[in-house]
Amino acid sequence: MKTKNLFKLIIALFSATMLLFACGKGRRSITAAGSTAFQPFAEKLADQFMAANPDINVIIQGGGSAVGIQSALSGAANIGMADLVILPPEAKALVSSFVARDGIVMIVNPKNQVKGLTLQQIRDIYNGKVENWKDVGGGDNPITVVSREAGSGTRSSFETIVENIKLKKEAVVQDSNGTVRETVANDANAIGYISHGLINDKIRPLAINGIACTTEEILKGRYILVRPIFLLTRGAPVGDVKMFIDYILSKEGQDTIKANGLIPAK
Repeated sequence: MKTKNLFKLIIALFSATMLLFACGKGRRSITAAGSTAFQPFAEKLADQFMAANPDINVIIQGGGSAVGIQSALSGAANIGMADLVILPPEAKALVSSFVARDGIVMIVNPKNQVKGLTLQQIRDIYNGKVENWKDVGGGDNPITVVSREAGSGTRSSFETIVENIKLKKEAVVQDSNGTVRETVANDANAIGYISHGLINDKIRPLAINGIACTTEEILKGRYILVRPIFLLTRGAPVGDVKMFIDYILSKEGQDTIKANGLIPAK
């Protein structure tokens, strides 16, 4: 019940925020909320769309995939953004538009000498069975496990693919891909997971089962941690909402997705 009440509070805050944004004179508004992994890419796409359609204002909010689904269901947002391998039962009431794929990459601090892990080693680290880097080829240092919060699409997809994870109690839980990245960048012994499109030089990606998280390996089907990204609407998208989703699925939109580190749907 506490989780449901939290979602209701977050959705109410989204509704209030979006109403404030929507008050601009002479501009129609579209609101999208949800996946924090897709949020920066959606913001880039929204900027491009608004440049071509100055009479339409597109508001992008995060909150996580669970919030995206509930916001779309409640009408607090026109579009719910979700990055889930398996959409929950309640999402069946929504129409989903598949717009991209995203690799989930395991990351460590650049000072860490470990170059890759097996899926079983990742499972054991997140379950707390392996607690020192020396047990997976690294130095004699305790592992700081960093994960996402409950309701995160990135976490849900990660745990669905890796399987049989009961997150260790001592794990550091963060509320976005960006904060996971910063935590790992500032802790030489940390491990976390983020969207492939958010890799930078402050962290280092790990290979999984000997396969690097690259666009080429994802397209070949060799890299295992991959999830789809959906835009969810109540009923088939129409009007301005359809225009925006159609733009994301256009050549220009898909080229933007690819140029910024995601895998196009087309």
